[in-house]
Amino acid sequence: MLDNLEADFPEHEPRPADAPKALEGIRVVDFSHFIAGPFATMILADMGADVIKIEAPGRGDDLRRYPPMHPDLKHGAPFLWNNRNKRSVGIDLKSLEGLRIVRELVATADVVVENFSTGVTQRLGIDYDSCRKLRPEIIYCSVSAYGREGAFADRLGFDPIAQVESGFVSMNGYADREGVRALSPVMDISTAMMACNAILGALVARERSGRGQAIEVSLFDNAVLMTGYATLQHLFSGVDTQRHGNTSPDTCPSGVFQAQDGSFYINCGNDKIYQRLMSQVIDRADLASAEIYATGSDRIRRRDELFAILGEAFARQPWSYWQPRMRAAGVPCGQVRTVGEAIRSPEARERQLVTRIPHPQAGWVPNVRLPIRYSRTPVADPVAAPAVGQHTDEVIREILGYDEDHLARLSAAGAFGDQTRPRASAEVKA
Repeated sequence: MLDNLEADFPEHEPRPADAPKALEGIRVVDFSHFIAGPFATMILADMGADVIKIEAPGRGDDLRRYPPMHPDLKHGAPFLWNNRNKRSVGIDLKSLEGLRIVRELVATADVVVENFSTGVTQRLGIDYDSCRKLRPEIIYCSVSAYGREGAFADRLGFDPIAQVESGFVSMNGYADREGVRALSPVMDISTAMMACNAILGALVARERSGRGQAIEVSLFDNAVLMTGYATLQHLFSGVDTQRHGNTSPDTCPSGVFQAQDGSFYINCGNDKIYQRLMSQVIDRADLASAEIYATGSDRIRRRDELFAILGEAFARQPWSYWQPRMRAAGVPCGQVRTVGEAIRSPEARERQLVTRIPHPQAGWVPNVRLPIRYSRTPVADPVAAPAVGQHTDEVIREILGYDEDHLARLSAAGAFGDQTRPRASAEVKA
């Protein structure tokens, strides 16, 4: 499959070589795994931080084994997606020597990120209190399922669990059947964004005060927030949010319509958009000014008849006819696409959202860029996700100053597990 993609996506265009990076000089020791923690640290890495990913030797992050696997690598697409621009250090945290190494790394760090089960960091001696003794100004971010304290601190949590328990699933789908989860890990991704925001805020606060702090971001807390304003709507009305499929309960006409050759979505968020839709797009100025459709509430009460009128009109022409008319009229609309269609769309190509980046084993791999565009401190050029322990020697030599004899003694003592210790990598993070 990958052989067919080379013509679809351009090579990454490098950033200006002399441009600074937003987080240059910031070091992150990253104990996190799966998505919520690693996606947060990848954003920091893209901003220029030196992210050192601590992994179990040999096995590494469990996300490495999520399919589909790359034919030339020992990890799959999900791991590649959220671990670029990091350096992997393979350390056995069950080894006293391994723990000694990570504590020495923490002592040089600005930020620590972890999403272990509650109690694990205390058992290993890398909890916040232990780390701030090593580095008083450390910023320590814990990503948990239900918080680190209280009656639910022991509960494990993954994205789908957060979706169902927060009420998010109850809002999505159609009224005549059970709610559906979002297949995209939206709770993990949004939790990662919250964690990154929290870390950036703590870095600013430390710049002003000189003091670090502990940060906690809970997957469940974030999931409740991700239900949006439905929480306050419920508190105002006492009614639980109903499932409306692809139709908006708050605006009308907003939903999916059928052109001759496919589906598209219209979002009429206010009266003026509705009036432009009717008068400029389907040539029904009479409906644009009709008193019975004057307000959003009026149109919601007559949704079925409005949708029937629009459906009949749109079925007469293809999407290529309707899209430019709606664009000219200022009516928000969009074609219903698959993921494959979206990343090959003119919009995605214009923004170079998917590119090819070099890889020492595979030749090249695809890369999906962040939506952040800095004018003065562009994000780092993407370096593909590392192999397990790819940078163990490099990091320990560079940061801790260990020589080959010291590394050999640590290896013999089990600090790097039972695996043969990787030699220092020639590939240096951009």
